[in-house]
Amino acid sequence: MKQSSMQYSRLALLFIPLLVASCNVGKDYVRPDLDLPDTYRQADSLNRDTTHIGDIPWRDFFTDSTLVGLIDTAIANNYDMQAALKNIEIANQSLRQSRAAFLPEVEAQLGGVNQQWRSRDYYSNPSSNWYERPGEGEAPENLYRLQSQYFSEINVSWELDIWGKIRRQKESALAEYLQTYEARKAVQTALVAAIADGYYNLLMLDEQLEVARRNLQLNDSTLHIVKLQRDAGEVTALAVQQTESQMLVAASLIPQLEQEVTVQENTLMALTGRMPRDVVRSGRLDDFVTEDNLAAGVPLSMVANRPDVREAELALRSANAQVGVAQAYRYPALTINASGGLNAMLPQNWFNIPGALFGGIIGGVTQPIFSGRRLKTQHEIARLERDKAELGFQQVVLDAVNEVTNALAMIDKLHEQYEIAEKRVTTSRLGVKNANLLFRSGYATYLEVITAQSSALTSELDLVAIKQQQLNAKVALYKALGGGWKDVREDNG
Repeated sequence: MKQSSMQYSRLALLFIPLLVASCNVGKDYVRPDLDLPDTYRQADSLNRDTTHIGDIPWRDFFTDSTLVGLIDTAIANNYDMQAALKNIEIANQSLRQSRAAFLPEVEAQLGGVNQQWRSRDYYSNPSSNWYERPGEGEAPENLYRLQSQYFSEINVSWELDIWGKIRRQKESALAEYLQTYEARKAVQTALVAAIADGYYNLLMLDEQLEVARRNLQLNDSTLHIVKLQRDAGEVTALAVQQTESQMLVAASLIPQLEQEVTVQENTLMALTGRMPRDVVRSGRLDDFVTEDNLAAGVPLSMVANRPDVREAELALRSANAQVGVAQAYRYPALTINASGGLNAMLPQNWFNIPGALFGGIIGGVTQPIFSGRRLKTQHEIARLERDKAELGFQQVVLDAVNEVTNALAMIDKLHEQYEIAEKRVTTSRLGVKNANLLFRSGYATYLEVITAQSSALTSELDLVAIKQQQLNAKVALYKALGGGWKDVREDNG
């Protein structure tokens, strides 16, 4: 009857965790209210569809073969990308460890020999084979006997997750693991945008170099005419000096722009993980079309697609789970320990089965007492960290919406600026043509020619710069909407 009662007690001990398994600590994650608008401030009524350019794989968004090659090389060789991949591997190891926490810990010890010195007062009956305890110089007051014990055993320890602590730890580890994936995507998104911006800037510098060289030739032609007029006594040496000064201004732009070209090429190579070298262009700035109306979708779709926003939300998920972990540490822990193996006092009886077999199972409950204040503090800190993570998530969302709105405003206003700049170029070119005709006919002074050429140079350089800004604004919108991490061959990242 007594034995049956003990068996029922053991069964009750095993089934208690099943009865309280629903007592999970901490609250399940719920996304906070982000108060997102229905549409972006700069988006027109046609862009309220959920479709946006951020969904386009970068291989389809960028069509220039050189640019695609640079991006492809950067994704494979960029050091920030490689570091992000290492972070994924590190987080994967932590996730595997958290999954293993559900399993019992098993320790095995084979071939153990335990030797102890026992005093004669340890035994209830007189014993023989007494020896003096080694290492003592004086005669001992008590005599000791060497006792040996031979054993092999396996110990199993299993903490039952009655409060959901281990589940919360796994939830936190999983969120941190997914964070590293989103961090890698965010690095790639920024990398793709940086390379595209750099490549468009390189093409802009090429165009500006052409403008500067063409203007230099024009100034040189004007200087030649002014010198002829000076020789004919029609103008003074001052006219030659001022015309030559204007030509030198145009000439000084050429080495300056060539320097910027070299620096930009080196920057692009650094992003691709390569040593400095020339970048062979496969197109011109004028080959790129800038759309006036790019689909931006709705803010909610941006939140679901943008890596840094998803990374911030996963950080909030992890912090939310850590609150439950910290709370669970304040409650009792139920552990089941089991051991079994072979045990004998004599070596010849060591493997005498079943006589040498032994086994046992112990269920224990551990309740923290004196560490209660420390555990409560840790719980409060975890709650504050969770609140801080929520603020960080909301800040990232706010910044993301602002970036999209700003990019849309840039695209809209740069289109207007480009139209004005085109008219300026047309007008300035006509002014240079007329000034030269009037100058040769004697109806205009050299100062009017110099002014017209200077105005033409400025307007043409500005037009090229605005064209590049339009392309960069398009890239900025693409990045702000989370574009750049999707590949045409791996649509889901």
